[in-house]
Amino acid sequence: MNILIKSATIIDSKSEFHNTTQDLLIENGVIAKIASKIKTPKNCQVITLNNLHISQGWFDSSVSFGEPGFEERETIKNGLKTAAASGFTAVALNANTHPVIDSNSDITFINSKANHNAVTLLPIGALTVGSKGEGLAELYDMNTAGAVAFYDYKKPISNPNLMKIALQYASNFNGLVCSFPQENKISGLGVMNENITSTTLGLKGNPALAEELQVARDLFLLEYTNGKLHIPTISTATSVKLIREAKKKKLNVTCSVAIHNIYFTDEVLTDFNTNYKVLPPLRTQHDVEALIEGLKDGTIDMITTDHNPIDIEEKKVEFDHANYGVIGLESAFGALQSLFTIKKTIDLLTKGKSRFGLENTPINIGNTLNITLFNPDTKYTFSKSNIVSKSKNAIFENEYLKGQVYGIISNNKIALNS
Repeated sequence: MNILIKSATIIDSKSEFHNTTQDLLIENGVIAKIASKIKTPKNCQVITLNNLHISQGWFDSSVSFGEPGFEERETIKNGLKTAAASGFTAVALNANTHPVIDSNSDITFINSKANHNAVTLLPIGALTVGSKGEGLAELYDMNTAGAVAFYDYKKPISNPNLMKIALQYASNFNGLVCSFPQENKISGLGVMNENITSTTLGLKGNPALAEELQVARDLFLLEYTNGKLHIPTISTATSVKLIREAKKKKLNVTCSVAIHNIYFTDEVLTDFNTNYKVLPPLRTQHDVEALIEGLKDGTIDMITTDHNPIDIEEKKVEFDHANYGVIGLESAFGALQSLFTIKKTIDLLTKGKSRFGLENTPINIGNTLNITLFNPDTKYTFSKSNIVSKSKNAIFENEYLKGQVYGIISNNKIALNS
């Protein structure tokens, strides 16, 4: 497959062509030539798009697709289509399926469903059998089948000894253990952040303390075991502080934050819209500012959409009874550009790959092409027409966003939006 990309502004700090507008000639998936003007060869597909910008392909460390078991929410096929349409060339898939992805054969099944796709799917295996938090799953067997990490999605490991053993065992093969930051005995039945807003609305609160106790515990366990830990979707200022201190100690820890947790505060819940019901919950402006500062100084290693399709039947109910979760792939670029410069936005969207076993491939001659194509200047109001997912539980619906994704070219395949 030969492609000529015309007049593309390259946003890639690792490329010698960073911040320049170039033509790119691609031959069999490899960048053969980059120049200000390239004559169109024979039998070559030409891509010309308005205000075209390109970057290294984007990565999301936490998505959920439902299959197997919850295909009514989303399928792997349509989930990967959604990722491509949203600009992501690689996604790490959570194990919150039915049955839970907790064995070698489960990982093999997931990989088989994602073969020959423009988007690279990286399966995350469950940390415990059935994600029940009682006994370790087949971590090494899943690792040999291609699991990139181990995580009981949104389910904290309450037994500290089990977490200790997981960190010790996984370190034998450099396995990445993920731990959801919540102490359930503190969070209780809370459905939103414990704050003046929860009191005003009459909703049970989930205090920041519930997250911070778990983060502190896991960091102590990490220091004791010398393991490899990832803490997904932190949401409080104190969590940022704790992880910053752990990194100063040179502990092998990374963390992420969900985009909605740096965009919204708990004050948006005044109309009881269940699309704002997420876990961890939306916090205060003070927390948001600390999270953004953590992204800027590198304490927080990566952002995630925490994309989690939920049936309408589980959202169109009273707030107390609604399921947690939002979709976020389609709105990720526009939301981040509303908060950061284009350079910082692209930096955030391309970080975290190495932690999950992927290489960064700069846009340079001789490298395999793995890019996202976009227009950073388009402004629009996000609506259901922008949703590719089967489920429509979008937290950014009716938000004014900036930036249009054209699609991706990756794995020697083109996936452009029509």
